[in-house]
Parts: sequence; structure tokens; C-alpha cells
Amino acid sequence: MPLRPADWKRLVLIVVIYLAFISLGLPDGVHGLAWPGMRATLGQPVEALGLVTFVLACCSAVSGFVSGRVLARFGTGPVTFASALMTGLAILGFSQVTSFPMMVALAFPLGLGAGSVDAGLNHFVAEHYSSRHMNWLHACWGVGATLGPLIVGAVLASGGNWSSGYLAVASGQLFLAAILFASLGLWKHQPTVRQHVDLANESGRADSPASAALLSALLFALYVSIEMGTGWWAAVIMIEGRGFDPGLAGLAVTLFFGSIMCGRVLIGFVSNRLGNRFLIRTGLIVAIAGIALLLIRDIPALSLVGLALFGFGCAPVYPGLMHETPRRFDAVTARKVIGWQVAGAGIGAAIMPAMFGVIAAHFGMEAVFPVVFVMAVVLLGLSIWLDQMTPDAPGTNH
Repeated sequence: MPLRPADWKRLVLIVVIYLAFISLGLPDGVHGLAWPGMRATLGQPVEALGLVTFVLACCSAVSGFVSGRVLARFGTGPVTFASALMTGLAILGFSQVTSFPMMVALAFPLGLGAGSVDAGLNHFVAEHYSSRHMNWLHACWGVGATLGPLIVGAVLASGGNWSSGYLAVASGQLFLAAILFASLGLWKHQPTVRQHVDLANESGRADSPASAALLSALLFALYVSIEMGTGWWAAVIMIEGRGFDPGLAGLAVTLFFGSIMCGRVLIGFVSNRLGNRFLIRTGLIVAIAGIALLLIRDIPALSLVGLALFGFGCAPVYPGLMHETPRRFDAVTARKVIGWQVAGAGIGAAIMPAMFGVIAAHFGMEAVFPVVFVMAVVLLGLSIWLDQMTPDAPGTNH
């Protein structure tokens, strides 16, 4: 059966949204790769990058927190375009920095733009598309996070420098901004997933307690703390704590992030049938099992299996929690809560990787994974509590 014009527009728009999330992930792995050459040019110590990442995370959190009002006033399409343009120009600025204060200043628009794109697209997909597309959306972030370092690595390998690497990434971001500008007309009049929900159930979710909104944000802070903290510290623990060679440690971290990305692709095929809440609980149980294997330090193979299992368990958590938000709250509240959730994620990304470093310094490298284990168990318990506070309505999993 041929697609109707409206179906074609919907298909083209989801492709544009996927591209936008790939671009959101592009810069995330670039800074660490460019930093060795960049810090030599700017005359900065290794740890100076921490200030840049802290500013990025905090600005992303602020942007996510206020995104509900911004999206309500201007709409998702224009906000996404403006944010993509702002991040593209900021990365272009990174390619031309001549001082460290200039680099820190450029981190502000980059973080603000990234937070707006994150909140806006998450809310739009949660409202207008199924759980399948939400999982694939976040898999696209993994594609971008993988492509960014590959692009910069290829530039460096071909004789270019960090400036050329940032310039290549900025070109991709600005090209995407042009695509978003051309697609502005597609964002209007999209049918929502919520239109298929019984109105009685819809009105019931309007009574979700205010504490449920705060708990939703807390879940994101905890989840991102676990994911980002592990992503930052796993290689260090494997090398300095367990004696892995750098190549094997790199493989371990690749397994972790690769499992998250592949897991989201695979889960997208079954998420509509199994539902967000079931997948979130099951994923967290699998993640906890993976972390338990990481507690066994004397068998290297178990560390690799544990990180892969941990990553695969993490796969449905972020997209599942995000996609479930419009099914927990009324339409107005959901837009605001998704912004809070993005802000919570930004706070977790800003604080916990550094806190894991403090824990490692005071109690040893091996103290990090037990803390991650406890946080994952708490996250599972709080997610179950949130489900009880916001009862599931029949027909809302899709």
C-alpha cells in the first residue's frame, strides 16, 4: 500500500530527528581526543579540561530545566534549529580558540544548545512516536558519539591538527542546522501517540503528585551518574587497578558503550510489545548482574563480560523513562518534567564522574564499582516507586 503524503512527511521528519540526535552525540567524544594537542597549544595542564566539561554539563542542565517554557512559546522545530545552529557555531569557535578562557566561554553556548536539543527532541518523540523510535533515537546518539572521535582521529591521522578536527565536526553540525531549517514546516500538525489513549485514563494522569515529577528528575540524575561515571573511570580502573594493558581496557569501554548502542537498536524491535516499564525494570536487573560481575576483580574475562552486560542492561533505561513521561503526566506537565529530567541528567554528568574520582583517591580504585552497584539498586527501587505513584494506563505502552 503506497504511503500517503502525510505518512511521507512523518517518515522524513523522523529521519531528520535521528540525524539531529547523531549530531548531538558528535561532540561528546571529541574533546578528550583533541585535548592533548589543544592543551599543548594553549599551555594548559591535563586537568583543565575538567572545567570545560563541568561548564558544558551545567549549561546543558540549565537549558533543560527552562526548556519547557521555551518549547511552549517557540515550538520544537524552531528551537531545535536554533540550538543546532548555536552548537555548530560554538564548535566552529572551538576550532579557532587561541586561549583557554575563550574555550571556557564557548562551552556556554555549546552546553545550552545541546540541552535544548536533548529536551526538545525527547519530548517531541515521546509525544508523537512510539517507544521503538525513542530507543532508536538514543541509539543514534551512540552513533554520533562513535563517529565524532572517528572523524577527529581520521583528521589527526592524515596530518591535520585539533583545529582541523573541530572544523570537520562543526561543518557537519552546520549542515544539519541547514537541514533542520529546511524541515521547519514538517514539525506542525503531527498526530500524537496520546490521541490513541482513553480520555479517562488521560485525565487520571493529570493527578500525578508533584513529588513524582521531582522523582523523575532524580532517576535521570542517578542513571546518568552511573553511565557517565562508569564510562569515564572503567578504563582507569582496568589499567591502574587491575593491570589491563591499554588495548584491553579500550576494548572493555568499547564493549560498554557498544552494548548500550546495540541494545537500543535491538530493544526498539520489541519495545512496543513489551512496554517501557517492563523493559526499564528488566534492564536494571541485567545491569545490576553485570556490575556484580565487575566486583570480581581477579578474572579479566569477567570484567569484559560484566561491562558488556552492564551496558546492555542500561540500554532501555534512559529512552524508556523518557518515553514514559507523557504517560505519567498530563501534556503541560510532561513538557516541563522532560526538561527537569534533562536537567537532572546534566547534574549527574557534571557531578558524579568527579565524585567517583574523589572516591577512587580516598578509598582506592576498586571502591568505585561497589558504589555503582548500590546506586543501581537504589535506581531500580526508585523506578518501581515511581511506577506505583503514576499507575499505568491501558494502551499507553505504545
